[in-house]
Amino acid sequence: MKRFSKASKSILILLSILILFVMAVINPALASKPDSGQEEKGDHGASAPRVYRFVNGLWFNGESFERMTVYSVDGLLRMKYDGPVASTVDLQNRFVVPPFAEAHTHHFMEVMDYKSQIATYFRQGVFYAKNPNSLQKLTDPIRHFFNKPEGIDVIFSNGGLTASGGHPVQIYDYLAEHKMIPGWTKPEMKNQAYFIIDTTADLDTQWGLIKSGGPDFIKTYLEYSEEYELRKSDPQFYGQRGLDPNLLQKIVVKAHKDNLRVSVHINTAADFHNGVAAGVDEITHLPLARISEEDARQAARKGIVVVTTTLSHRKTDHVSGLEEIHRFNLQLLNRHGVKLAIGTDDNNRTVLDEVENLRKLNALDNLTLLKMWTITTPLAIFPKRRIGYLKDGYEASFLALDGNPLEDFTNVRKIGFRFKQGQIIKPPV
Repeated sequence: MKRFSKASKSILILLSILILFVMAVINPALASKPDSGQEEKGDHGASAPRVYRFVNGLWFNGESFERMTVYSVDGLLRMKYDGPVASTVDLQNRFVVPPFAEAHTHHFMEVMDYKSQIATYFRQGVFYAKNPNSLQKLTDPIRHFFNKPEGIDVIFSNGGLTASGGHPVQIYDYLAEHKMIPGWTKPEMKNQAYFIIDTTADLDTQWGLIKSGGPDFIKTYLEYSEEYELRKSDPQFYGQRGLDPNLLQKIVVKAHKDNLRVSVHINTAADFHNGVAAGVDEITHLPLARISEEDARQAARKGIVVVTTTLSHRKTDHVSGLEEIHRFNLQLLNRHGVKLAIGTDDNNRTVLDEVENLRKLNALDNLTLLKMWTITTPLAIFPKRRIGYLKDGYEASFLALDGNPLEDFTNVRKIGFRFKQGQIIKPPV
C-alpha cells in the first residue's frame, strides 16, 4: 500500500473535518452530542426542539407523586421511547407538576409593560392566562408574543357586553378622562372596551361587529341583576348595573351557535343564579353573598366553571364577613363538584397572591388547591388542549419544584426547572 506523506495526511484530516461540518449543516442532528445536557437557547431562554429524557423526577399523577423517567418527543410527553435522545436532564429529585394558570387578568395590552409581565408569569410558573375584557386595538399588535412555546398562552375576549351605563363603562370612561390610555377618548371606548346591548335588537344588530374582532370567547356583565328594572335608567346607579338578565340566555345561545364560550361577571348571589340559569360556561367571580345549595348543584350539573377572585378589585367595604362568605361558597361549590378555577382580577397582584389568599381562607386542602391551579384552571382557559395532566401524549409542559407542595404549599414558589411544549424556559431574573 502506498504511504502518505505527512502533508497528505494533514490534507485528508482537514477534508474529513470539512465533510463532517457540511453533513452537520445539512443535518444538524448529526452535530448533537447525545445526553450532553447542553441546550441551545432561543427567545426567553427557550431551547430548540429536540428529544429529552428526564430522570430523577417525582411526577404528579393527580393524587400523589411517583418516580418516573419521562421523555419529551416533538413537544409531547412520552412515558416510553426507544429512539435517540439528544439530552438527558437530571431533575434532582424535584416534584414535577403541570404549569400554573391565571383565569382572570387584564394584563397583556400594548400600553402595558407586557414584556415584563411575560417574564413575571414565567418566573412564577404561570404558562396560561385569560383576559376577560380587553381592547382589540391594544392586543392585536402584540399577539405575536403569545401562544407559542417561548411565550405565555393567552386568550382575549375583547370588549364585554353590558347595558347602557353598565359596569365596566365607568372604568373606561375614567381611564379616558384622565388620559390613562394615551390617545383614547370616551367615544372611542365604545365597541372596543365594551358593547352596549339593551335589547334583543341591539344584540342582533351588533353581533356581526362583536364577532368581527375575533374574540376567543364572549364576556358579559350582570351587576345587581335582581334590581335591573330599578337601576337601568337611574343615574345614581351608573356603573352599578349590567345586562338585562333576560338577555343573557339569548347571548349564550347565539355565542354557542358560533362556537364561542361565554363568561359572565357577577356580583350578587342573584347574579350567580341568573348566570347559571342562562347556561353560561364560566362565572368570573365568587359572589359577595352566599350561594344557594340548588344553584351550586345546577352549576355542577351544567359544567360551569367558577373563578375565585377573592382578591378582586371589586368594591367590598359594604360587605361584612366577606372571608366567611368566600369560605362558605368555596366549600359548597367544591362539595358539589363545581369546577373551580383560580383568578385574581387585580392587576396590582398576581395569581400567586390569590393562591396564598385561598390558603389563608383555609377552605380547601393542599391537594385540592394544587389540582385547581394545575388542572382545572388551565383547562378552563384551553378546554380542547391536552394540558393539565402529565400523561402520555399530552403537551410536554411542566414545572419542577424543589419541595413537595402537598406537604408545604409554599413550595410552589420554589421552581427549579421550567419546560414548555418541548422547550426549556429560562426567564430573565
